Amino acid sequence: MPIHFGTDGWRAVISDSFTFGNLRMVSQAIADAVASEHWDKTDSVDANKIIVGYDTRFLSDRFAGEVARVLAANGFTVLLAQSDSPTPAISYAVKNNNAIAGVMITASHNAPRYNGVKLKGAFGGSALPEQCRRVEVYINDNEEQARGPNLMDFAKAREAGLIQKFNPLPTYFDHLRTLINTDVIAENPQRFVVDAMYGSGRGVIKAFLQGTGCEIHEIRGEMNPGFGGVHPEPIAKNLGALSSAVSSGLGNFGVVTDGDADRIGAMDERGNFVDPHKIMALSLKYLVEKRGMKGAVVRTVSTTRMLDRLAKRYGVNIYETPVGFNHIADIMMNEDVLIGGEESGGISFKGHIPEGDGPIMGLLLVEMLAESGKSLGEMVDDLLEDVGPAHYERVDMRLSRPIAKAEMTEFLTKNAPAEIGGEKVSEISQRDGVKYIMSDDSWLLIRPSGTEPVLRVYAEGRTQEMVKALLGYGKSVAESVV
Repeated sequence: MPIHFGTDGWRAVISDSFTFGNLRMVSQAIADAVASEHWDKTDSVDANKIIVGYDTRFLSDRFAGEVARVLAANGFTVLLAQSDSPTPAISYAVKNNNAIAGVMITASHNAPRYNGVKLKGAFGGSALPEQCRRVEVYINDNEEQARGPNLMDFAKAREAGLIQKFNPLPTYFDHLRTLINTDVIAENPQRFVVDAMYGSGRGVIKAFLQGTGCEIHEIRGEMNPGFGGVHPEPIAKNLGALSSAVSSGLGNFGVVTDGDADRIGAMDERGNFVDPHKIMALSLKYLVEKRGMKGAVVRTVSTTRMLDRLAKRYGVNIYETPVGFNHIADIMMNEDVLIGGEESGGISFKGHIPEGDGPIMGLLLVEMLAESGKSLGEMVDDLLEDVGPAHYERVDMRLSRPIAKAEMTEFLTKNAPAEIGGEKVSEISQRDGVKYIMSDDSWLLIRPSGTEPVLRVYAEGRTQEMVKALLGYGKSVAESVV
């Protein structure tokens, strides 16, 4: 299988395609790409410095060490995380240390058998699509020329100062303190559960809030590279442990981060999953109405249109992007953006790096609850009464073979229905897959995943019946495409 950089880097099955040999080839291509004249280099950036981090997956620490060896052999000074760390902490370290790039060993929310490489730009977010394509060019070119990776002994690289270990959390926490109002939290300390899903967000929220009076019970925070047999993705079906913890009285609500802590989810006091759509809408309301902040809103094509209604109310621009935080980051770096995010739980806001960040959004949620004096369930009810109702579901269909996105888009556009569930199809978007937007603001999206062999069907409706109608239609046409 060729090594391909998707929506956010390269992911593959450990010991199948994700091997030490293939990783060294990718690392050499990253070194070549970063050293090339095509890589964006500003005066303030140290062109010889690269940050390397890793998550809690099987062999992630060893894989990170191999990346560091290759980069050191190519003359780069590597700052290597001393333990597993959240992706956003590594991304912030890239920007804070003025590094030219960053490499994170993680497969994020994917199944335990996967691992991967996320490539970071100097600005502290996912590398731009053209930068990832440049890496692919060097992978292919090196393979054609039978050029193997440069390698340096790890101990010798350490002695030479080319590999230096560091802890990314202290400076990350210092930065978060400029964005999270711990005084508000300390005035009304919260009692809640943090579910780290055995990922590299373990201990982070609890450590940051130390001294605020909050009573925090963390679950699934120990090292478990198999993630307890559950995909470390913060969606309702994977959160039985969090639901049990909240319902048994260990906290008044729950916050959950994914395998590398760049995604967020939550659970209210009744055990109801609070998805990223609601978290992002609540955050937008809070930042504008309580903090008095302004700026545009950026969401992916698969994210709630509650944000559109709020943006219209506040008189701010709203941008829709393809799926993938790198597309959101592009706009965040070039426009005055208040908040940007996607349905999968990657969200960031003004003043922070253009990168999905689970811990900071979990902390903002704690601040919102402390300020409001309400329960999370009450806050969600108020939101839905204000800009809802909004019901949302997603279905993933496994693919036995790759699907041609362009052909699928053409087929679904050409065969678009006049109505679904009694509502007229008023608009068709081809921004990423095909999205049918109904006259009542409900919508159906069908698109192939950029990271795994899956066809995703998303639906948001004003009623649960409308969501069922949208999903039913979506699954039937998706099956015909497959």
